[in-house]
Amino acid sequence: MKLKPGSLSPLRAACAAALWLACAAAQAGSYDDFFTRIIRDDAKGIEALVQRGFDPNTASEKGETGLTQAFKLDSYRAAKGMIALPTTNVNLANAKGETPLMMAAIKGQVDLAKALIARGADVNREGWTPLHYAVSAPSEDGSDLQMVALLLEHHAYIDAASPNGTTPLMMAAQYGTRSAVQLLIKEGADPKLKNQQGLTASDFATRADRSEVVTWLTQAGAAAPGAAASTGTGAAAGSNAAPKPQPGAYVPQKPAFPQDGRRKIQSNW
Repeated sequence: MKLKPGSLSPLRAACAAALWLACAAAQAGSYDDFFTRIIRDDAKGIEALVQRGFDPNTASEKGETGLTQAFKLDSYRAAKGMIALPTTNVNLANAKGETPLMMAAIKGQVDLAKALIARGADVNREGWTPLHYAVSAPSEDGSDLQMVALLLEHHAYIDAASPNGTTPLMMAAQYGTRSAVQLLIKEGADPKLKNQQGLTASDFATRADRSEVVTWLTQAGAAAPGAAASTGTGAAAGSNAAPKPQPGAYVPQKPAFPQDGRRKIQSNW
């Protein structure tokens, strides 16, 4: 049979097809192995896959990057290993727009956040930011304050606005620790700002039934929400006076997320 110049013989074509199928099968196997190793928190196994050519930036079927998946599963050894890999894109967001640094912030993983920042992770970004996430995650060990301090040290914009104008102080007022609210106020967060719904940080605190936070915000210059504007004086105000903020101190509070106690963030405001 006479072949046209440049064409493959049937045998060569069959071999090429077989090779392609073998490579596709190997890639599929590596994909499954990659996410299985994240579940198992197997940093060395992930490194071995990458050394064989697997891309650590591969996303799952649900749009999770390897790093964001590791944080969500509390697979912190795997996360640390992937952060150290030169080919890992530390700013790659998942399908919900969450970056690895945002996940480290809401999980209270200060050391991993430091590693991400050292690799060039963006502290400031459009929309929800790591600082929003950090102040929304109450902790009993003070890691939320350490995280906030770390982000501010690396020039996080303290009044960053979410897509609907919600600021970190608003998030802290409803969901964070009292100490986080105090730290943001001390560092200059503006309590007078309103989001697109016209809500201030005081309004966020009010709907969480945090009267003492409302008092602190009012003392910091915010207008008290609704009828509460006339209640910030006298003995009541004295009983709600803010404690003197101390770096790393944790002020006990009711759980911000009583439904299950897990750290989470609301994005439907």
